[in-house]
Amino acid sequence: MMMNAAVRLRAVDADDLRVVSALLQDAIIPITDLAFLPDDGMFVLLASRYQWEGPAPDGGPTPDEGGEGPTRIRCAVRFTGVEKVKRRGVDLTRRGQFLSLLALEPLEGALLLRLSGGADIRLEGSAIECRIEDQGEPWPASRRPDHPVA
Repeated sequence: MMMNAAVRLRAVDADDLRVVSALLQDAIIPITDLAFLPDDGMFVLLASRYQWEGPAPDGGPTPDEGGEGPTRIRCAVRFTGVEKVKRRGVDLTRRGQFLSLLALEPLEGALLLRLSGGADIRLEGSAIECRIEDQGEPWPASRRPDHPVA
């Protein structure tokens, strides 16, 4: 089985964030795996990232035919320069809840994490940087994410 190279990136501007946003699209985040560390000006999360950069979903052999299918990988995501965090539609008391990240959207003085179901997390700060780093080995994804494009 061919393994994809682990992703390790730093995003400091809107162009960089577009790349990171594409890589994190449809990442699944357990509510227990996100935290704001105000003393450090940091917001962190661990996600199961769908590997969009992996094999094409069409035209190749399936895993049962000896090919490599879609995969997910654990990804550590760290935002620095965060002064304040606001949530909409995210209940931190629902410990078994999973969030699905749709996109990162840079705003003036903030970065919006758009989530499925109309929820979002707004990170506020004048100079937010993002770092992502894959952790461990990928595993087969049960299916390719499929949802309407907004």
